[in-house]
Amino acid sequence: MAITNGYATLSEVKAYLSISDALDDTVLEQMTEAASRTIDKIANRRFYLDTNASARLYRVTNPICLFVDDIGSTTGLVVKTDDDGDGTYETTLTLNTDYLLDPLNANQLGRPWTQLTRLDYDEFPVPLNYRPGVQVTAKWGWPTVPDDINQACLILVADLFKRKDAPGGIVGLAELGSIRLSPLGRDIAAMVKPYRRLVLA
Repeated sequence: MAITNGYATLSEVKAYLSISDALDDTVLEQMTEAASRTIDKIANRRFYLDTNASARLYRVTNPICLFVDDIGSTTGLVVKTDDDGDGTYETTLTLNTDYLLDPLNANQLGRPWTQLTRLDYDEFPVPLNYRPGVQVTAKWGWPTVPDDINQACLILVADLFKRKDAPGGIVGLAELGSIRLSPLGRDIAAMVKPYRRLVLA
């Protein structure tokens, strides 16, 4: 198999584990993908960028600022509004004319945009009913995988790989008792925590 949307490559994993043969390649690929999805769950977001743009809908709670999922590229970005609450998004907004992407310097910092801000005293349509008022088509995710997310993935894959030969987490015996692996994911959670996205219900 191949790694799908992984935060480390097979060659990076093998170098990290000092593995030179190909005997465990399939297992390592599976573990890398599993580790990457675990990081997604801890962070409550994902760090890979969609290949193609897709549409998502949002309800307006603030007429000036609209919080959205991570937008990693302006390629294919289209923002439309439903001005009369009929479920048809008839008005297309123009970037840097009708709205800005925030944070303003996200792209230079290798981070995604997470907010749309209206310009020139215009507003997003206030809901007339329960229908979402804004449709955003974008490539979702992060523009690039952060270095520490890559490192967290390598550490987690290494832990998973060691555990396959350590039933119950026991790696050996000593005079004072069994030698156990540290709790899985403890370091990973700490590394990913600064990236965690909080969602207010």
